[in-house]
Amino acid sequence: MGNVRIIGGGLAGCEAAWQAASLGADVTIHEMRPVRPTAVHQTDRLAELVCSNSFRGDKLDNAVGLLKEEMRRLGSLVMRVADEVRVPAGAALAVDRHQFADRVTAAIEAHPRIRVERGELTSIPPSSPDSPVIVATGPLTSDALSADIAAFVGRDHLAFFDAISPIVLAESIDMSKVFRASRWNRSLRGQTPSDKTPDVLSDGDYLNCPFTKDEYIAFHQAIVTAEKTEGHDIDNTKFFEGCLPIEVMAHRGVDTLRFGPMKPAGLDVPATGRWAYAVVQLRQDTLAGDHYSLVGFQTQMKWGEQARVLRMIPGLERAEFVRFGMIHRNTYINGPTVLTDTWQARSRPDLFFAGQVSGVEGYVESAASGLIAGRNAALVSLGRDPRPAPRTTAIGALAYYVSHADPAHYNPTNITFGIMPPLDAPPRSKSDRQLATSARALDTLASWAGA
Repeated sequence: MGNVRIIGGGLAGCEAAWQAASLGADVTIHEMRPVRPTAVHQTDRLAELVCSNSFRGDKLDNAVGLLKEEMRRLGSLVMRVADEVRVPAGAALAVDRHQFADRVTAAIEAHPRIRVERGELTSIPPSSPDSPVIVATGPLTSDALSADIAAFVGRDHLAFFDAISPIVLAESIDMSKVFRASRWNRSLRGQTPSDKTPDVLSDGDYLNCPFTKDEYIAFHQAIVTAEKTEGHDIDNTKFFEGCLPIEVMAHRGVDTLRFGPMKPAGLDVPATGRWAYAVVQLRQDTLAGDHYSLVGFQTQMKWGEQARVLRMIPGLERAEFVRFGMIHRNTYINGPTVLTDTWQARSRPDLFFAGQVSGVEGYVESAASGLIAGRNAALVSLGRDPRPAPRTTAIGALAYYVSHADPAHYNPTNITFGIMPPLDAPPRSKSDRQLATSARALDTLASWAGA
């Protein structure tokens, strides 16, 4: 068996390496950090999470919860470690970002078939059928490699801008002004979606900062007028809709934030028993509970402005910021013009793309693409045919969408039930349809994985 070469040591690259090595392939990961740093990474760890610490929903009534469960059943390293270092996050899966990166790095470095080489590759390695290449460089692909990828795909990259949420020190939060609760009292508290037990009712997994109407109006005005980082035109910059900076949402209308990341629905204020006018949620960022991130508060405000504006949030008047928010460029290829549903390049079968550079959005989706790309790269190195996952699975539907969507209007996508084939005899209720779709997916996955 040849050597599978993976460019990039993020979620997709690490998952691809783990899968390929598990099938008996020798693997080399090329990771440019710390030799060549990026604008947003803070360590040299593999699988460092630079944006949120949330992997989103973790129940089978949502598509990303299904995708996670499929990955677990396929032996995912990313999901195994995420489950080990999860922190309270309601019905979602969130992790201690530092322990997550440390444990993934340790697992990769300890695997006898995986070697990590530190240093930048400025071009895609030449074609070699017994040594397939997986490009998993993520949204922060270096300029030199980006140019080489652009030359290979024969057209300009598409690009959008992404933003990172701030993190505050827990001890600096005024606990007399916030209340602990999960939306609609939903919590998983250590459960996995395969558990049959009902949701656990608890005192809540989030800290919630309630606003009056006057406080919200003043806060909205401060966001709209705050000074932004230079070089990004808020009216012309292309952002991914699933991760918009709060400034972009605020400019869309005075109520956009309170029907988005600041929605108060399902959060009863203990003092009144009613919903506040708006709420900012804080999610635990570490297992120790000493850091909290502002949920949905990606921002491009200058750091001094962030300190001023975000301290207008009730309970954060004296907040100490562990990390300010920031904006960075995400680069990705136009998947439908380049890829097959095995994550292979159409014009070069020994070359694979995985992760956000391949045209998916989200931590889980990135790792899922790496999982299938790693398996198929190992098969190619053995001289065997790669295998696409069935479209009736979430992991297969994602690959099919990326490789078959309309290339003229392609945008990076999260997994949704909407890109999966409909059921032959769907139940009437939405919840039942989603659970039935998940059950079908897991049955199909078992047959496919065992074949």
